Amino acid sequence: MDEQREHHWNGDRLIELEAPPILSLGLEEEEPGPRFSDLAWPIVLFLLTVFTTLWAGAYATRSNPKEGPLQFLLGDPAALLKGLPFAGTLLGILVTHEFGHYLFSRIHRVPASLPLFIPGPPHFIGTFGAVIRMRSPILSRRALFDIGVAGPIAGFVVAVVALVIGLSLSKVVTNEAVYGLHLGEPLLLQFVSWLVLGPLPQGYDVVLHPVGFAAWFGLFVTSLNLIPIGQLDGGHVAYALWGPRQRTVALAMLPILLVLGFMPGGWPGWFLWAGMAGLVGLGHPPVRDPRAALGRTRIWVGWGALAIFVLTFAPIPFSVY
Repeated sequence: MDEQREHHWNGDRLIELEAPPILSLGLEEEEPGPRFSDLAWPIVLFLLTVFTTLWAGAYATRSNPKEGPLQFLLGDPAALLKGLPFAGTLLGILVTHEFGHYLFSRIHRVPASLPLFIPGPPHFIGTFGAVIRMRSPILSRRALFDIGVAGPIAGFVVAVVALVIGLSLSKVVTNEAVYGLHLGEPLLLQFVSWLVLGPLPQGYDVVLHPVGFAAWFGLFVTSLNLIPIGQLDGGHVAYALWGPRQRTVALAMLPILLVLGFMPGGWPGWFLWAGMAGLVGLGHPPVRDPRAALGRTRIWVGWGALAIFVLTFAPIPFSVY
């Protein structure tokens, strides 16, 4: 396994990702009963994503950096088993995230599809995340809050546990021994790595174990979803908390994303997120009961979600070293 070329960080900054699962809202009429495709498509897509994430996890362990994904797979199909730690951790986080949304959709009687996972090429992580299709608008303020916040919090808990395990399995090496793609270091990672590994001596890096890399991606997905824009999870939560003022917060986030993209070494992906926000809309659709009280518990959970966003956000997610 050649993790040293793929995922690591140094003592001053972290060292990697991809696109998040987002909760999507549709406007379809609710069907009188489940159809075969309602179950078949989620299962087929999930199995395909299992394969592509296994492939991506195994491909990251290759010893020949010039070997392509297909050549790697055809040369040794049994090597897919090497991708189990990465794929199992990553899918565990994403499945927990999406079923957090799905469970609270059922609790609030909002018709929704099972999670639809999107397989991706094995060059990086093997998936583009997942979506849940809502078959009717979310009209209740409390339902909007619960459904929006449940996914990020559920996935965050699993990602933190995986991060502790992954860091305990990672290696500390001199930074002359590592090169390639570096991952950004959010505040939470800095703190957990200090607890698990202790302060890193100057001139040393951490080569992340595949479980640690998958956990890092889980944190990154969480932060992307919690950006308070439009119909991202963060947009749902912000609108439930602040009503129309959510659009003001989203307008403030837009130039921040652009600045992060333009800054030296900045991630170009921030331009994509800013562009998507402009196309889909910064504001959130209204709900039927905007004045309904959320209650003290939900408000505290909402501020907790904001804290999770701050702790998991990496201004420069990726850099090449």
